[in-house]
Amino acid sequence: MNSYDKYLSPLGRNLHESVLRKMGQVTASRTGDLISFAAGYPDPVGFPWDEFREIANELLSGKDGSVLQYGPTRGYRPLLESIIGVLDGRGIKTDLTEVMTTSGSQQGLDLIARVLIAPGDAVLVEVPTYTGAIAAFRNAQCRLVGVPQDADGINIDELDAACVRERGAGARINLLYLVPNFQNPAGILLSLDKRARLLEWAEQRDMLIVEDDPYGEIYFDDVASAGETRPLKADDRRGRVIYLSTFSKTLAPGFRVAWVAAPAPIVERFDTAKQSMDLMCGILDQRVVHQSIVRGVLERQAAPLRQLYRMRRDVMEEALREQLGGRLTWIAPKGGFFLWAKLPDGYQCEPLLARALEQGVLFVIGSAFCVDGSGHDRIRMSFSWPSPEGIREGSRRLALAMQPELAQR
Repeated sequence: MNSYDKYLSPLGRNLHESVLRKMGQVTASRTGDLISFAAGYPDPVGFPWDEFREIANELLSGKDGSVLQYGPTRGYRPLLESIIGVLDGRGIKTDLTEVMTTSGSQQGLDLIARVLIAPGDAVLVEVPTYTGAIAAFRNAQCRLVGVPQDADGINIDELDAACVRERGAGARINLLYLVPNFQNPAGILLSLDKRARLLEWAEQRDMLIVEDDPYGEIYFDDVASAGETRPLKADDRRGRVIYLSTFSKTLAPGFRVAWVAAPAPIVERFDTAKQSMDLMCGILDQRVVHQSIVRGVLERQAAPLRQLYRMRRDVMEEALREQLGGRLTWIAPKGGFFLWAKLPDGYQCEPLLARALEQGVLFVIGSAFCVDGSGHDRIRMSFSWPSPEGIREGSRRLALAMQPELAQR
């Protein structure tokens, strides 16, 4: 077969694939009873199937021909108005000039990369950080500069030092990307003190913050009533924060409906860039989501989903302790879908993954989330998708994969 490399652009030759897609391909290629802790999928048992069916039947009755027409690039206006209400519930005051829909948060990240990142830029990210952001930003041909996290979120002293160092070396550096609520992959909740300090830092250093918030509504402990999940965007008085969120975790990921809230001039640029991607939005999906909001489905979903995923977290923590004792360690996540575990001394995630696959269990290697070459002693495991029985069996298989080395200790 002929090679087509000579036809590719420099970007085409250097595109970065998401490691999570690779994990999905591994799962799809396996036969048998592979248990996957890799994919951060919501459990379909939590989808409001009956409500979706009722909404879809009404929308597809044929009474309104616009249901299957092209939709505006920025999004279905009634949905945008509903999103403004969702944002208001999170403490964010905005208007129609500052909000647009995207095809999943990943498209929002791609728009940020296209509009705000130039080749050679430096972009600040947490270590570890979300692989989808790594792929989107690296495809913009920038350098990702990792900043370590503490138990309560990104280390702000290290963050400022990295910013000063990069600018001192002549780099163009304008963006910090972070996931404050139950971070993917580490599950960390950024403290209120650091949220306030980050806004002050962004103003002092003339930076924009990309706040990715897919998990803020999936909390397990009483952190929301204490304001601990309050978005940075809610207290952004200087237009420093670009806020991303999604309905994938609270309704269903198959709709691919997410949104961006940002200063109006930036949203205008995103809108223009999006026109060359899809030109029009997927109107049917957006109308189903809109009806789910106005009929109260989204609100009714919240408490059962929190209960479901809290139970799954508890099952995974209990199963790992039972199977491995204290050999794996982690910070207990207060929300979200993930457990970020540290391996025993001397372990490496890559060879462990190969042995785990032999036992029929899959996780994501920690190094995939770390832009500074670290993470080889970490693994990310999702408790959102497997059943409780699957979690227990997968934990047993993980222990078997680790057994040869554990026996030597």
